[in-house]
Amino acid sequence: MSDQHRLGAPDPDEKRVRRHTAGAFDIRNFIGALLGLYGVILTLMGIFGDKAYDKTGNIDANLYAGLVLLLISAFFFGWARIKPIIVPEHVEPADEDPTRPAPRRRPRRR
Repeated sequence: MSDQHRLGAPDPDEKRVRRHTAGAFDIRNFIGALLGLYGVILTLMGIFGDKAYDKTGNIDANLYAGLVLLLISAFFFGWARIKPIIVPEHVEPADEDPTRPAPRRRPRRR
């Protein structure tokens, strides 16, 4: 590419629009946090709790279930981070609908 061509090209930062994402309010973050919390509890119970091997066929079910939940939790957090939900800047207000089961808007006083 020549310098002549690069000088005439528009700056990509000028056209870059700030995208608003759901961030912490993305439902995948809540699901990941809950699964992670349950995973930590089950992992700790698998390590320090009563093993109860006679009920599970010599498998530490709490430990393995906790580790799987931690992996699924990491998947949800990674998914929310890699592919965030984009929130539109402007959303049109809902029209007045007589069948809508919500409170009616008051008419504006002028």
